[in-house]
Amino acid sequence: MTTVLWLVLIAAMLPVLCAGIAKYGSKEFDNHNPREWMGKLEGWRARANAAQSNTFEALPFFFIAVALAVYTNAPLDKLHMLMIAWLLARLAYVWFYIRDKSTLRSAVWALSLGISIAILFSGRI
Repeated sequence: MTTVLWLVLIAAMLPVLCAGIAKYGSKEFDNHNPREWMGKLEGWRARANAAQSNTFEALPFFFIAVALAVYTNAPLDKLHMLMIAWLLARLAYVWFYIRDKSTLRSAVWALSLGISIAILFSGRI
């Protein structure tokens, strides 16, 4: 069970990673008005910020799917594998988003959604 908790924590840190990427190396970052500053970003920084938003949107379903998988006594090795696959897919999603690879980004987004659905039913399949 400890591995599940660590994987949940890692997933929760993905938006922080995206925000850090968007801000990385910028001398103009305005910590007094970060949302306004982020809203004016362009290029790869804007895409990193968009990846942050999408990651926040994906997390609730992932977290609920994991909780229900645990509740329905999903085999932990299977759950761990699916959670790691989701994390890798979401990291690929962020990478493709920042690199402006929209088709690959969308394909990996669909894959990660499918993995979340697999996690949801992993205690029943």
